[in-house]
Amino acid sequence: MKSFFGSLRETVATWRSRPRIPVPRGSDELEVITRRFLLYGVMPLWFVPAVTDYLMHRRTDIEHTSGTRESAIHALMMAEAGIPVMLGLFARINPLVLGTMYVAAGIHAATALWDVQVATEDREVHPMEQHIHSFLEVLPLTAIAFLSCLHWDQVRAFTGDDPDRWKLLPKRERLSGRYVASIVAAVGGFIVLPYGEELFRCIRTQRRSARSRG
Repeated sequence: MKSFFGSLRETVATWRSRPRIPVPRGSDELEVITRRFLLYGVMPLWFVPAVTDYLMHRRTDIEHTSGTRESAIHALMMAEAGIPVMLGLFARINPLVLGTMYVAAGIHAATALWDVQVATEDREVHPMEQHIHSFLEVLPLTAIAFLSCLHWDQVRAFTGDDPDRWKLLPKRERLSGRYVASIVAAVGGFIVLPYGEELFRCIRTQRRSARSRG
Protein backbone atom coordinates (compact mmCIF):
# COMPACT_ATOMS: atom_id res chain seq x y z
CA MET A 1 0.00 0.00 0.00
CA LYS A 2 2.83 2.40 0.85
CA SER A 3 4.53 1.73 -2.45
CA PHE A 4 1.29 2.50 -4.23
CA PHE A 5 0.88 5.88 -2.52
CA GLY A 6 4.56 6.57 -3.00
CA SER A 7 4.23 6.01 -6.74
CA LEU A 8 1.10 8.12 -6.79
CA ARG A 9 2.90 11.04 -5.07
CA GLU A 10 5.77 10.78 -7.54
CA THR A 11 3.34 10.82 -10.47
CA VAL A 12 1.55 13.90 -9.13
CA ALA A 13 4.87 15.65 -8.45
CA THR A 14 6.04 14.90 -11.99
CA TRP A 15 2.77 16.19 -13.48
CA ARG A 16 2.93 19.41 -11.44
CA SER A 17 6.55 20.02 -12.45
CA ARG A 18 5.73 19.92 -16.16
CA PRO A 19 5.57 23.31 -17.87
CA ARG A 20 2.04 24.54 -18.33
CA ILE A 21 0.71 24.84 -21.84
CA PRO A 22 -0.10 28.49 -22.49
CA VAL A 23 -3.76 29.20 -23.20
CA PRO A 24 -4.03 30.99 -26.55
CA ARG A 25 -5.84 34.31 -26.55
CA GLY A 26 -7.50 36.32 -29.29
CA SER A 27 -7.18 35.33 -32.95
CA ASP A 28 -4.73 32.53 -32.28
CA GLU A 29 -4.44 28.81 -32.67
CA LEU A 30 -7.36 27.92 -30.39
CA GLU A 31 -9.71 30.22 -32.28
CA VAL A 32 -8.57 28.82 -35.62
CA ILE A 33 -9.09 25.24 -34.42
CA THR A 34 -12.57 26.06 -33.12
CA ARG A 35 -13.57 27.74 -36.37
CA ARG A 36 -12.32 24.78 -38.38
CA PHE A 37 -14.22 22.42 -36.10
CA LEU A 38 -17.41 24.36 -36.76
CA LEU A 39 -16.92 24.72 -40.50
CA TYR A 40 -15.47 21.32 -41.36
CA GLY A 41 -16.72 19.19 -38.46
CA VAL A 42 -20.13 20.17 -37.15
CA MET A 43 -21.56 21.46 -40.43
CA PRO A 44 -20.78 18.40 -42.60
CA LEU A 45 -21.69 16.07 -39.74
CA TRP A 46 -25.21 17.51 -39.71
CA PHE A 47 -25.94 16.01 -43.13
CA VAL A 48 -25.22 12.41 -42.08
CA PRO A 49 -28.03 11.96 -39.51
CA ALA A 50 -30.36 14.06 -41.67
CA VAL A 51 -30.06 11.68 -44.62
CA THR A 52 -30.15 8.63 -42.33
CA ASP A 53 -33.34 9.90 -40.72
CA TYR A 54 -34.91 10.35 -44.15
CA LEU A 55 -34.04 6.74 -45.00
CA MET A 56 -35.63 5.58 -41.74
CA HIS A 57 -38.84 7.43 -42.64
CA ARG A 58 -38.86 5.75 -46.03
CA ARG A 59 -38.19 2.36 -44.51
CA THR A 60 -41.20 2.66 -42.19
CA ASP A 61 -43.47 3.71 -45.09
CA ILE A 62 -44.21 7.21 -43.86
CA GLU A 63 -46.50 8.01 -46.81
CA HIS A 64 -48.93 5.29 -45.71
CA THR A 65 -48.69 5.90 -41.95
CA SER A 66 -48.20 9.35 -40.41
CA GLY A 67 -48.07 10.82 -43.92
CA THR A 68 -48.16 14.46 -44.92
CA ARG A 69 -48.62 15.79 -41.40
CA GLU A 70 -45.33 14.41 -40.12
CA SER A 71 -43.46 15.15 -43.35
CA ALA A 72 -44.57 18.79 -43.15
CA ILE A 73 -43.20 18.94 -39.61
CA HIS A 74 -39.88 17.63 -40.94
CA ALA A 75 -39.82 20.42 -43.52
CA LEU A 76 -40.56 22.93 -40.76
CA MET A 77 -37.71 21.61 -38.63
CA MET A 78 -35.25 21.85 -41.52
CA ALA A 79 -36.30 25.46 -42.06
CA GLU A 80 -35.81 26.18 -38.35
CA ALA A 81 -32.30 24.75 -38.54
CA GLY A 82 -31.58 26.33 -41.92
CA ILE A 83 -32.14 29.92 -40.76
CA PRO A 84 -29.24 29.86 -38.24
CA VAL A 85 -27.04 28.12 -40.82
CA MET A 86 -27.63 30.83 -43.41
CA LEU A 87 -27.07 33.56 -40.83
CA GLY A 88 -23.81 31.93 -39.78
CA LEU A 89 -22.61 31.74 -43.37
CA PHE A 90 -23.44 35.26 -44.51
CA ALA A 91 -24.19 37.55 -41.56
CA ARG A 92 -21.92 39.26 -39.06
CA ILE A 93 -22.20 37.63 -35.66
CA ASN A 94 -23.81 40.12 -33.29
CA PRO A 95 -26.55 40.01 -30.63
CA LEU A 96 -29.28 40.05 -33.29
CA VAL A 97 -27.85 37.00 -35.07
CA LEU A 98 -27.04 35.14 -31.85
CA GLY A 99 -30.47 35.91 -30.41
CA THR A 100 -32.13 34.64 -33.58
CA MET A 101 -30.07 31.45 -33.34
CA TYR A 102 -31.03 30.92 -29.69
CA VAL A 103 -34.73 31.39 -30.44
CA ALA A 104 -34.54 29.12 -33.51
CA ALA A 105 -32.82 26.42 -31.45
CA GLY A 106 -35.54 26.60 -28.81
CA ILE A 107 -38.31 26.40 -31.40
CA HIS A 108 -36.51 23.53 -33.14
CA ALA A 109 -36.33 21.58 -29.87
CA ALA A 110 -40.04 22.11 -29.23
CA THR A 111 -40.90 21.07 -32.79
CA ALA A 112 -38.78 17.94 -32.37
CA LEU A 113 -40.95 16.89 -29.42
CA TRP A 114 -44.06 17.53 -31.49
CA ASP A 115 -42.58 15.48 -34.34
CA VAL A 116 -41.98 12.45 -32.13
CA GLN A 117 -45.50 12.68 -30.70
CA VAL A 118 -47.04 12.74 -34.18
CA ALA A 119 -44.78 9.96 -35.48
CA THR A 120 -45.45 7.53 -32.64
CA GLU A 121 -49.21 7.85 -33.09
CA ASP A 122 -49.25 6.23 -36.54
CA ARG A 123 -45.78 4.93 -37.33
CA GLU A 124 -43.28 2.64 -35.67
CA VAL A 125 -40.28 4.66 -34.53
CA HIS A 126 -37.32 2.32 -34.12
CA PRO A 127 -34.70 2.87 -31.37
CA MET A 128 -32.15 3.61 -34.10
CA GLU A 129 -34.32 6.43 -35.43
CA GLN A 130 -34.71 7.84 -31.94
CA HIS A 131 -30.93 7.78 -31.56
CA ILE A 132 -30.56 9.59 -34.88
CA HIS A 133 -32.97 12.25 -33.60
CA SER A 134 -30.64 12.90 -30.67
CA PHE A 135 -27.86 13.88 -33.09
CA LEU A 136 -30.20 16.15 -35.05
CA GLU A 137 -31.18 17.90 -31.82
CA VAL A 138 -27.71 18.18 -30.28
CA LEU A 139 -25.67 19.28 -33.31
CA PRO A 140 -27.40 22.68 -33.71
CA LEU A 141 -26.96 23.34 -29.99
CA THR A 142 -23.29 22.35 -30.25
CA ALA A 143 -22.72 24.72 -33.15
CA ILE A 144 -24.43 27.63 -31.36
CA ALA A 145 -22.49 26.96 -28.16
CA PHE A 146 -19.13 27.01 -29.96
CA LEU A 147 -20.15 30.09 -31.94
CA SER A 148 -21.08 31.86 -28.71
CA CYS A 149 -17.66 31.03 -27.23
CA LEU A 150 -15.94 32.34 -30.35
CA HIS A 151 -17.91 35.58 -30.17
CA TRP A 152 -18.19 36.03 -26.43
CA ASP A 153 -17.83 39.78 -26.87
CA GLN A 154 -21.10 39.73 -28.80
CA VAL A 155 -22.81 37.67 -26.11
CA ARG A 156 -21.80 40.35 -23.60
CA ALA A 157 -22.98 43.02 -26.06
CA PHE A 158 -26.60 41.98 -25.46
CA THR A 159 -26.61 44.54 -22.68
CA GLY A 160 -24.35 47.04 -24.45
CA ASP A 161 -25.13 50.31 -26.18
CA ASP A 162 -23.72 49.66 -29.66
CA PRO A 163 -26.48 50.65 -32.13
CA ASP A 164 -25.24 48.07 -34.66
CA ARG A 165 -25.83 45.13 -32.33
CA TRP A 166 -29.45 44.80 -33.52
CA LYS A 167 -28.73 45.22 -37.23
CA LEU A 168 -28.39 42.49 -39.83
CA LEU A 169 -24.98 43.13 -41.36
CA PRO A 170 -22.78 41.22 -43.84
CA LYS A 171 -19.64 39.55 -42.57
CA ARG A 172 -16.50 41.66 -42.43
CA GLU A 173 -14.42 38.66 -43.47
CA ARG A 174 -16.46 36.55 -45.83
CA LEU A 175 -16.07 32.80 -46.03
CA SER A 176 -14.51 31.47 -49.20
CA GLY A 177 -16.88 31.18 -52.13
CA ARG A 178 -15.90 27.56 -52.61
CA TYR A 179 -16.83 26.66 -49.05
CA VAL A 180 -20.16 28.51 -49.15
CA ALA A 181 -21.03 26.94 -52.50
CA SER A 182 -20.19 23.50 -51.12
CA ILE A 183 -22.41 23.96 -48.05
CA VAL A 184 -25.30 25.37 -50.08
CA ALA A 185 -25.00 22.47 -52.53
CA ALA A 186 -24.88 19.98 -49.65
CA VAL A 187 -27.98 21.54 -48.05
CA GLY A 188 -29.76 21.21 -51.39
CA GLY A 189 -28.59 17.67 -52.04
CA PHE A 190 -28.83 16.19 -48.54
CA ILE A 191 -31.68 18.20 -47.01
CA VAL A 192 -33.95 19.92 -49.53
CA LEU A 193 -34.09 17.17 -52.16
CA PRO A 194 -34.69 14.13 -49.90
CA TYR A 195 -37.18 15.84 -47.60
CA GLY A 196 -38.86 17.55 -50.54
CA GLU A 197 -39.21 14.14 -52.18
CA GLU A 198 -40.64 12.76 -48.95
CA LEU A 199 -43.25 15.51 -48.74
CA PHE A 200 -44.15 15.11 -52.42
CA ARG A 201 -44.51 11.34 -51.95
CA CYS A 202 -46.77 11.81 -48.92
CA ILE A 203 -48.99 14.38 -50.68
CA ARG A 204 -49.27 12.16 -53.76
CA THR A 205 -50.28 9.16 -51.66
CA GLN A 206 -52.78 11.24 -49.71
CA ARG A 207 -54.42 12.46 -52.92
CA ARG A 208 -54.57 8.97 -54.38
CA SER A 209 -56.17 7.71 -51.20
CA ALA A 210 -58.72 10.53 -51.28
CA ARG A 211 -59.60 9.77 -54.94
CA SER A 212 -60.02 6.06 -54.21
CA ARG A 213 -62.42 6.82 -51.35
CA GLY A 214 -64.31 9.32 -53.48
